[in-house]
Amino acid sequence: MYCHQCEQAAKGVACTVTGVCGKQPETAALQDNLLQGLRGLAYYANEARKQGKKDMQIDKFMLAGLFAIVTNVDFDPKHLEELIARCYNMEKKAMDLAGTSCCGIGKLVSGIKEAFKPGVPADAKDWKPTSDLIKQGESYSIEHLHADPDVRSAIEILIYGLKGMAAYAHHAMILGKTDDEVFAFFHRALAATCDPNLGLMDFVNLAMECGKVNLTVMGMLNEAHIGHYGKPEPTMVNTGTRKGKGILVSGHDLKMLEEVLKQSEGKGINVYTHGEMLPAHGYPGLKKYKHLAGNFGGAWQDQAKEFPEFSGAIIFNTNCIQRPADSYKDRLFTWDCVAWPGVRHLEGWDFSEVIDKALACPDLPEAPGKEIMVGFGHDAVLGVADKVIEAVKAGAVKHFFLIGGCDGAKPGRNYYTEFAEKVPKDCVILTLACGKYRFNKLDFGDIGGIPRLLDVGQCNDAYSAIQIAIALAGAFECGVNDLPLSLILSWYEQKAVVILLTLLHLGIKNIKLGPTLPAFVSPNVLNYLVENFNIAPISTPDADLKEILG
Repeated sequence: MYCHQCEQAAKGVACTVTGVCGKQPETAALQDNLLQGLRGLAYYANEARKQGKKDMQIDKFMLAGLFAIVTNVDFDPKHLEELIARCYNMEKKAMDLAGTSCCGIGKLVSGIKEAFKPGVPADAKDWKPTSDLIKQGESYSIEHLHADPDVRSAIEILIYGLKGMAAYAHHAMILGKTDDEVFAFFHRALAATCDPNLGLMDFVNLAMECGKVNLTVMGMLNEAHIGHYGKPEPTMVNTGTRKGKGILVSGHDLKMLEEVLKQSEGKGINVYTHGEMLPAHGYPGLKKYKHLAGNFGGAWQDQAKEFPEFSGAIIFNTNCIQRPADSYKDRLFTWDCVAWPGVRHLEGWDFSEVIDKALACPDLPEAPGKEIMVGFGHDAVLGVADKVIEAVKAGAVKHFFLIGGCDGAKPGRNYYTEFAEKVPKDCVILTLACGKYRFNKLDFGDIGGIPRLLDVGQCNDAYSAIQIAIALAGAFECGVNDLPLSLILSWYEQKAVVILLTLLHLGIKNIKLGPTLPAFVSPNVLNYLVENFNIAPISTPDADLKEILG
């Protein structure tokens, strides 16, 4: 295997023996095989679209396939083999739509088609996978994307951006929000990775366009969340437990949480959020459920030590699953795109198995915890924009810091806790995603009634942070880069990559990124980012604060 798509890449280069995330070489090979198939599917789907032909099944599968190969999503070889079989059928459908006249791309597309030959009958639902798929996947690793390291780096950035955007588009689709132009871009951009005639700037431009399209996708998801559950509002959330049965929901998907709440209502079960589900408590349509009891635990990397302490049922609805311990594996479930070998996997919207397991498990104790506040989406913040603007003009608020992003297990992330603690008391901190768990239980106080820590939401709620920045820039009649605003970001996986691309598309400069820079960014591509956007690695909290504030 050769994988360096996440921040934990072994030795800062790549995981080549087994993944730091727990991914086995066989699983990595199947993921590479699936990606190769998705590239071929994109090529034929794009050719069909040029002729005005499209298929919603193909479009939806593209999202599911890309989402499955985001870090910490699908670790189950059987599930991946099923996706490869489905991809085979989807590619055949796309080829039929496009017609045989489009097959002129040459060797690479031939290689993509070869990925699906061994043992695959005409009807892939009866397909019995073979080890040949693993062998093929080993020849399709990212090392073979392009001979030029800079072009390969730009292609990787594009592919990882597409993976991250697919996750957000998938969540929006579940809530009924789709955009045909978004589907078209997925096919066109991924198809471009099959074209040996494209060069470095072609892929740099496509990566920037990916950031632009992702702004649309995050806007769709924001609209879907608000349309279904109302505008987030400041809400106190307890981080302890109530006496009684419990279900812990981890991930990002609000629709799935809603269904668990509906189906468990009146059954004597308390439902708790975990990880990126924490912002769910700010939505009126979700917090109306009285048995939405609170948030248990911290960020994803702590689950191995925290989950044994949760005696109820646990279910993952998206990425960030880790190798489960035997102490809770029998009460763990996965759903939709996320899977782990040997863990009960659910499809569809029936969560009766989870409810039955929760009822059979021992009670959780009555153990109230610290309360933290969530729900500061852009509507809530802009609702008091006049107070914020006046506080800035009066000198009460000197600077805004957006400190957030993905959390992770690699050493060095204590930087973000220390940075937040050292931010001067006349400054406001915006935060989002699971990186906030580094400091969201600390008491930061307020400035004239404005909380100094404003939890904007999930990682996709970078959209809200962007809207806040744009509104402030408009109020002060300046550009976003001229605001007293600094972005201190942590990254881990591909959703962070696409959010960064969105920020770069908007022309936002001077971003501090850490705890380490991506291994897939070549020196020349990094120089391009530095020269055009002044992006820089974090150093120490004291040095970075001094540079920012003077």
